[in-house]
Parts: sequence; structure tokens; C-alpha cells
Amino acid sequence: MWQLYQFPLCPFSRKVRLLMSEKGIGYDLVRENPWEMRDEFLTMNPTGRTPTMVHDERKLVLSDSRAICEYLEETEEKTPMLGGTAAYRAETRRLVAWADEHFYGDVVAPLLHERMTKRLVTRQPPEARILREAMRRANTHLDYIDYLIDHRSWLAGATLSLADLATAAQISVADYLGGIDWAGHEQTKGWYSVFKSRPSFRPLLSERMEVIKPPAHYDQVDF
Repeated sequence: MWQLYQFPLCPFSRKVRLLMSEKGIGYDLVRENPWEMRDEFLTMNPTGRTPTMVHDERKLVLSDSRAICEYLEETEEKTPMLGGTAAYRAETRRLVAWADEHFYGDVVAPLLHERMTKRLVTRQPPEARILREAMRRANTHLDYIDYLIDHRSWLAGATLSLADLATAAQISVADYLGGIDWAGHEQTKGWYSVFKSRPSFRPLLSERMEVIKPPAHYDQVDF
């Protein structure tokens, strides 16, 4: 059995969890607050970042969500999320990078810092200017997802892929932190509502970060 070191609002851990659930891979969650920089955790993963996965029987430690997802795709044949032609796989990887780097950097990272880290760690109030900018950028990114869904069944093309899992994971954290204005984004709402109803996604929506409450619509399939 895998042990997955994560905390509830880590979007990269959510991506890995979605992939493992879609593939039917069992795992145990281990709570890890990376800002605590525990020596035991740093020994496993010197970057101090989540997610990190450990399999004691295999004497294996995996870190970095993209490396973990690639490993799972290569070792678990069930429900491939990085398949199809070479061009399709390239497009999937491009969109995973977009979600992990651009959506996270523009939207999720500032929201986490202002609404989670400042509250739980540094005990500071959030800065409204940064929150407004994160929400403005979120709107721009949702415009792009609207465009993709207008032209494709799923983000990368005709089938559900790792691009959808990565993007939905990022959006779920941004939505939890009140950083998403859904008005005018019917295409993205329709796509995301499908995720909200998937068995792999429901456990994520049921979890709560201490002290921080999500909006009322957060776990509602129909928003």
C-alpha cells in the first residue's frame, strides 16, 4: 500500500489522488504540512514539498507530482490518462504544464499564501490587492478553458486525460479559497460539474482545512 504525504489544499497532491483513484490504486493519506519542514519528511524529500509517495515493501520514495503521475502511468495499465498518439500525449503534457505552472502560479499560489499561509502560519491579514489580481487572472484562465471545451470533448481532445485531472485539481483549490467567479463560464462549469460528480473527486470535496471554510457552492454538483 502506498502512503501519500499531503495536506488538504495541495493541488498537486489532489492531482495524484485523482489519478490513483481513477486507476483503482489504494493508498493511505499522511498529513504533512510542508511549512513545518520536519526533518523526517526532508529526509524523504529534500525539497520539502508535497506530494511525496512511499511504498515500504518496494523501498520506493517518489516525489514531484508530474514524476509520480508518469510513474503510475508506466506501471499501472488500468485507465490510462496519458495515452493516444504521440501528438495527443504531447498536448496532454502541455496542458498539464499549463495547469501546474501557469494556473498555479497566477491563481492558486497567491490564494494559498494570502488565505491559508498568512492565516495559519504567519498570522497576518490577506492583502486585498493580491487577491483581486489572482481572481482577475483566474477569469482569464477560465476563458481559455471555455475555448478548449468549445472545441473539444475534454481539455486535450476526445478523451479524459491527465490534463483534465491536473486542471480540475488546481481549480478545486482556487474554488475552495473563494478565488473563482463562475459567472460567464458556462463551458467550464459544465466540464467541472462532471468532475464534481465523479467518485474519484467526491472525497476531495468532502475534506476541509482547519479554520478555513469554502464557499457554500464548493461541493455542490450544480453549483
